[in-house]
Amino acid sequence: MASTSAILLAAGSSNRMQGTLADKVLAPLAGDFAIVYVTRAFRQSDVINHFTVVYRDEAQRQQIQAALKLLDCQIHYTRGGKERQDSVYNALKEQPDDCEYVFIHDCARPLIGAESIRMLYAVVQADHAAALAHPVTDTVKRIPQAGQLKQCELEDLERSRLWAMETPQVFPYTAILEAYTQILRNGLVITDDTAAAATIGLKTTLVPHIKPNPKITTPADLDYIEWLLHHQRSK
Repeated sequence: MASTSAILLAAGSSNRMQGTLADKVLAPLAGDFAIVYVTRAFRQSDVINHFTVVYRDEAQRQQIQAALKLLDCQIHYTRGGKERQDSVYNALKEQPDDCEYVFIHDCARPLIGAESIRMLYAVVQADHAAALAHPVTDTVKRIPQAGQLKQCELEDLERSRLWAMETPQVFPYTAILEAYTQILRNGLVITDDTAAAATIGLKTTLVPHIKPNPKITTPADLDYIEWLLHHQRSK
């Protein structure tokens, strides 16, 4: 029987945390670490057969293993690469031969829920690629070139067509492996996994996500996410 894998990305740096936190995925949030919330949600979804955590270095791997030791699931560990796309490729290469679908998730998004994972799983089986996203509500302008902020001509973008991408994103395993193989071979740079899929013509179905799924990027995000966790528990 075919299996479904979850690649949990934990190898990223925490440069924008301004020294307040050494490791985002090991951020203590309302009594648990960020990566524990993530792994628990995927386990509770009951759609994942194989877990791969992508780690930064040996010291981090040991810390992650200690954090996840109480969860009842077997986890494979893969060392990350220089860039995110290198890390994803490293993990994809090590999936089991019977892998049919693979979820890719940034562990800096600790609020992902089992229900959302199950929803994505249903969509990918019908549409071949799926990703969580939410509509952009702010007015977005495009500047002539990066860094040019003074007296620049602002280009209006049609807000109704703008969506902010989230993770997880899920794909047929053989297709996304082919995409990342070509990306690395050709020296391309992509911003997320749907961009990788697009390089081989694989279209993605967006799954609107009504629940907050913020990414830990700056110190202010920690307080917001912790508030959301307490709010969820109080319901």
